[in-house]
Amino acid sequence: MQDPRIQDLARQLVRYSTKIKRGEKVLIDVYDCPEDVAVALIREVRAVKATPFVNVNQAKVSRELALSASESQYDIISKLALGQMKHMDAYIAVRGSHNITELADVPGAKMKLIAGKMRPVLNHRVNKTRWVVLRWPTEAMAQQAGMSTEAFEDLFFRVCLLDYQKMMPGMNALKRLMDQAENVHIKGKGTDLRFSLDGMEALVCGGTHNIPDGEVFSAPVKNSVEGHITFNAPTIYQGMGFDNIRLEFYKGKVVEATANNSKALNKILDSDPGARYIGEFAIGFNPEILTPMRDILFDEKIAGSFHFTPGQAYEGVADNGNRSQIHWDMVSIQRPDYGGGEIYFDDKLIRKNGKFLAKNLQSLN
Repeated sequence: MQDPRIQDLARQLVRYSTKIKRGEKVLIDVYDCPEDVAVALIREVRAVKATPFVNVNQAKVSRELALSASESQYDIISKLALGQMKHMDAYIAVRGSHNITELADVPGAKMKLIAGKMRPVLNHRVNKTRWVVLRWPTEAMAQQAGMSTEAFEDLFFRVCLLDYQKMMPGMNALKRLMDQAENVHIKGKGTDLRFSLDGMEALVCGGTHNIPDGEVFSAPVKNSVEGHITFNAPTIYQGMGFDNIRLEFYKGKVVEATANNSKALNKILDSDPGARYIGEFAIGFNPEILTPMRDILFDEKIAGSFHFTPGQAYEGVADNGNRSQIHWDMVSIQRPDYGGGEIYFDDKLIRKNGKFLAKNLQSLN
């Protein structure tokens, strides 16, 4: 018997997150998750008189393809995927993972080739469709979170079925503050960072693109970032785990980068010229997400956190012009249990130790 929460989630994704309308074409992209998820989404898309299309993906199969990836092969794969995406009005991806390091032994050159070839597909999906992306709770994810499978599933549905609409007044107030801010100063343990938001527009994320959600993001003026930052949340990128990443900036560029695996970190940041510049700055505040679990869709929304993103900016929205095949959200948590910290807009203290100070932002605490 299907868990009724799956149908509730499908309804939220179709009717709230992507707002599917009659006659639209919807691509459902599922990765290593139960058949019930795809079935529920198909039924919900049909219920609003739209047309569902489905891709079924498995990480082991993707790894095997990646190990022998060639330019000519991925020219065709990219062309076919882009052709499919151009027919779609909306995109819903549900991504499970039985092993977050499944791609760890794929050579870096192969990962770079694939990322470069598939970038046009990603760009079209992000810029030309209404889209939402979320994880699916697996036993592996429960282990990452240090929780039992049942407890993690309960957390997952509690977070994903959150009434994001109730957070919108606070998020809109934070957006206005970020839109008005010219200069940002972030201080914390191992962090003293300054950059400009002058002329950049912030965007509210309330369950319409990522689930779970709960952030407002913008992008720094590309050449304005100065100082250093230490990220206290562990991260995983291209199948490799990284801890204690520290970045030093000069005129917007990462001039020094260290971590538990500095060699691999710098290799990724050398993927192309844009990888050493920042494409996104975001403040996270989902009240249900408190601890990192090396899953960025959860970690970037941690209450009391912010993230700073080497690589690609979102084209057309919060766009500072930076272009890269890399987009790596790195997270720092500023609650007292993680060392605290402050965020200043134009020398005014906005958030201290993970808590917003202004009355109209209190709902985000």
